[in-house]
Amino acid sequence: MLLIIFCLFIAVVVVQFLYYIVFFGKFSFAKPQVSTPKRVPISVIVCAKNEEENVKNFVPLLAEQNYPDYEIVLIDDASSDETLEVFEAFEKQYSNVKLVKVENIEAFWGNKKFALTLGIKAARNEYLLFTDADCYPKTTEWIKEMSAQFTKEKTIVLGYGAYERIKGSFLNKIIRFETLLTATQYFSWAKLGKPYMGVGRNMAYKREEFFKTNGFIEHMKIRSGDDDLFINQAANAKNTTICYSPESFTYSKPKTSFKEWFAQKRRHVATAKHYKSFDRSQLALFYGTQLLFFILPIILLAFQFQWIAVVSLIGFRYLIAWLSLGFAAGKLKEKDVMYWFPFIEIILIFTQLNVFITNTFSKPVHWK
Repeated sequence: MLLIIFCLFIAVVVVQFLYYIVFFGKFSFAKPQVSTPKRVPISVIVCAKNEEENVKNFVPLLAEQNYPDYEIVLIDDASSDETLEVFEAFEKQYSNVKLVKVENIEAFWGNKKFALTLGIKAARNEYLLFTDADCYPKTTEWIKEMSAQFTKEKTIVLGYGAYERIKGSFLNKIIRFETLLTATQYFSWAKLGKPYMGVGRNMAYKREEFFKTNGFIEHMKIRSGDDDLFINQAANAKNTTICYSPESFTYSKPKTSFKEWFAQKRRHVATAKHYKSFDRSQLALFYGTQLLFFILPIILLAFQFQWIAVVSLIGFRYLIAWLSLGFAAGKLKEKDVMYWFPFIEIILIFTQLNVFITNTFSKPVHWK
């Protein structure tokens, strides 16, 4: 029996090697990105619901972008606070701001996808750049960097949506590490020709891609997924590329309590079950072997079975994971979280397991 467990442990380490070095290595070991400005007309789309304070701070940053031809489409999704009034003030202040007011209707009550659809249809330009109301671009070159990745064939651009650092917060390190790992995964699979998700905090696509898939219609009843489910449906090897230059990053305010972060993870995991079968399978294989990597050696070491080989395999797997994610962290300016890698990984693995179990028995709450 122990021999079977040992052989299974070897197989787990081999699978993890393939993920970290062969698959994730497509992004981790890629050269720094060089951009050639395209200067195509861009519509920046921001959907907000009860985000009064955030939009006051962040919309002016969008208006300061160093780009010759762009508009900002502000969508108020039936807010109950002063978001609409703030947007109306910005529309008067900035000539390139367009306001879209959404009123709740029974069929799409509180559905962000309905609000985004109205904003996409109202946009003046064919090339659309998306971010969230609680996000802001790192530099004034954000639009230039993201739009530079468009070509005649590449009509979907996946960007990096980072989270702000909070000094002295270990939860913040966990959140940023998970964001780093997720980005490494979807960037790598996009480079491998199998794009499966993107984040609404920073992504762009040509409007024709939206209409090719009939918008969000196939998953309109699923409250989340305006970003990852759309990309899972619309993206392919021919039409999708990535943008990871530091000037293209956006930043968001992270959750500050474990309860809020756990609820956020529940929404993300619940959405992922609607991915294509290949994407669900490769994600399940990665996270499954991650979990087994911690369980199997504990059993083997408890019985002192081939302990030298077991310890060597543990060290080898940590080396390749640290190497791969370390290079990715350098590209995404998240190097500091790698110092805590082994501890954070353990926490994430068992949090993921807890999320899966919790979601099995109850549904998470979605858009406000």
